Amino acid sequence: MNPHALEALFEQAQQSARAGRRAESASLYQRILALSPDNPRALNALGNQALTANELGAARSWFERAVAADPRAGAIWLNLSGVLRMLGEDAAELAALDQALVADPYFVVALLQKAQWFERHDRVADAVAAYRSLLDAAPPIETLQPGLREALEHGRQLVAAQDLAVESAIREELRDLPVGSTRLDHALEILGGRRRIYHPKPAGLHFPYLPALQYFDRADFPWFQALEAATDVIGDELLAMTRESDRNAPYVRIAPGTPVNQWQALNNSLDWGAIFLFKDGAEVAETAERCPQTMALLRSLPLLDIPHRGPTVMFSTLRPHTRIPPHHGVTNVRAVVHLPLLVPDGCGFRVGSETRHWREGEAWAFDDTIEHEAWNDSDHTRVILIMDAWNPCLDADERTALRRAHQVLGRFEG
Repeated sequence: MNPHALEALFEQAQQSARAGRRAESASLYQRILALSPDNPRALNALGNQALTANELGAARSWFERAVAADPRAGAIWLNLSGVLRMLGEDAAELAALDQALVADPYFVVALLQKAQWFERHDRVADAVAAYRSLLDAAPPIETLQPGLREALEHGRQLVAAQDLAVESAIREELRDLPVGSTRLDHALEILGGRRRIYHPKPAGLHFPYLPALQYFDRADFPWFQALEAATDVIGDELLAMTRESDRNAPYVRIAPGTPVNQWQALNNSLDWGAIFLFKDGAEVAETAERCPQTMALLRSLPLLDIPHRGPTVMFSTLRPHTRIPPHHGVTNVRAVVHLPLLVPDGCGFRVGSETRHWREGEAWAFDDTIEHEAWNDSDHTRVILIMDAWNPCLDADERTALRRAHQVLGRFEG
């Protein structure tokens, strides 16, 4: 049908609705559907009319047909979620909100309603995480309409209360430890939202007053000599394993409905890949079996050891003509160690204001909470063994406290 004629019918239907002639408006939308079956605009309009008339079953049917016709219509998924909430179908409501956020991860109203869904269902950790995402994505609170402003302020207060509860619980957990560390005390104040963080910019726990070192001094890692001496053995085991099967997986995997920000090009892409030997503190059995000498070496090294958190150790691959964008890591209590295994010309790495070029078999360590980026401008794949070590500026008492603090954090994160 002529699109101008279809648009004219939409205009007539909207005018009839504005004039309160609901039956006439509905009839015009039905004419549109006769000419353009499953037109999502017409289906959504009929759903809204049914919702206004409190015909919830009909509204649900219209909205479900509309999202089937246009799954990327985040606003219609939001309409459907509202009807499902009125019908008391909690799981279906949450699924519809998730689909709205798949369509638009920055959809502020959908983010808010998802946070409120978690709060209504006493899923406090999920609600706090959702409000954090919402507060990051939303415009400044003072620029919003009053209703939305009040909802975001409530979310901000919930996040702040949770942060204070986390701080209090950790202090209670540590009350019997003779730590006496100002840095630890300020770390907990930061975790509780009572002290601001200045650069570096970690995504997780910040331990204040550690030197903001872009690259650490090699003298702080006397075990680098043993690591570097094993370069050929590690490379040979990696090569043998990859000949047997391709275990590489995308390093960046962002859940649907979550803002991807600078990771759009690398999300779920093997351009930046990883083969894990340890992940979140646990050995990856299928890799360990194929790299026995590498694993024996790793077990002998003084790596980060926080249960369920670290170390993470992986073979990191970067395909030709690929750039890892500038970003910040999670926490400065760790140092990230690189052992270059295969580095073609044209590869580089920047931490803060200092750019270096990898040399095969020569390790270094850096603070990944300082902005850093990497690139491979060559025609060949770059491969590095990456592992987590403790920040060498932490003392033994602080490391003990941090292990226990992370146990508490894990409980709060669900």
